[in-house]
Amino acid sequence: MRALIVEDEIPASEELNYLIQEHSEIEVAACLEDGLDVLKFLQEQEVDVIFLDINIPSLDGMMLAHHIGKFASKPYIVFTTAYKEHAAEAFELEAFDYILKPYDEKRIAAMLLKLENAFKRDHAGEGLVEHGQAQVTDDTSVQGSPPKASVAGSGIRINLLRNENIIVTDTADIYYAEAQEKVTKVYTKNGEFTMPVSISDFHGRLPQESFFRCHRSYLVNLSQIREIVPWFNNTYLLRLRDLEAEVPVSRGKVKEFRQLMRI
Repeated sequence: MRALIVEDEIPASEELNYLIQEHSEIEVAACLEDGLDVLKFLQEQEVDVIFLDINIPSLDGMMLAHHIGKFASKPYIVFTTAYKEHAAEAFELEAFDYILKPYDEKRIAAMLLKLENAFKRDHAGEGLVEHGQAQVTDDTSVQGSPPKASVAGSGIRINLLRNENIIVTDTADIYYAEAQEKVTKVYTKNGEFTMPVSISDFHGRLPQESFFRCHRSYLVNLSQIREIVPWFNNTYLLRLRDLEAEVPVSRGKVKEFRQLMRI
């Protein structure tokens, strides 16, 4: 992997460079201080990840991330900042992670390991495709089985927000989501997350073949359904694997749900 460090404070840039070299195999291609210089650099060279400070000259980190997000081939972005309040916006930009200063070496090391693993996973099939050996999986569902939530060779990832941290999560690990006023509660096997988006917006970021909007206030991962319990007015309650919660299917969604589940 090739990395670009964007940081206008030399001590912070040098410290991050050292930690990257110490805890990963990532090659630091350059260290830049100015947002416009970054755009010029990226016109000539490609990198796989950008460690991006928010408070930089000419073009701040958030605006720079907006520009980078329009690239055909987008590098991972890891924000590095002393300010917690930008975490929600970083989530909206689908940043890989959000690291607070002063740097914690264990936190940096864990992030770098996660980053290298994500890079390997996301690029695992490229060599096979180049040599005509791309694998094709059979997604034919057994009667009564829900659609699969993964694509050949790798999971589909989404960013979830917990406090100031962005947690990169496989969508298969999401059990269900619930609308609560202006936010969406997301429940996974690793805990609960509060997302600053509507449930409709959140649903739009998920694999549509795997997640079903079973109620105005709920959506469910079909692959995590353990039991379908008949309820009043010919509706259902859904019991999920590993969780005690029950998710309702509204009357208006029953017909579509029966078709999806072949019942």
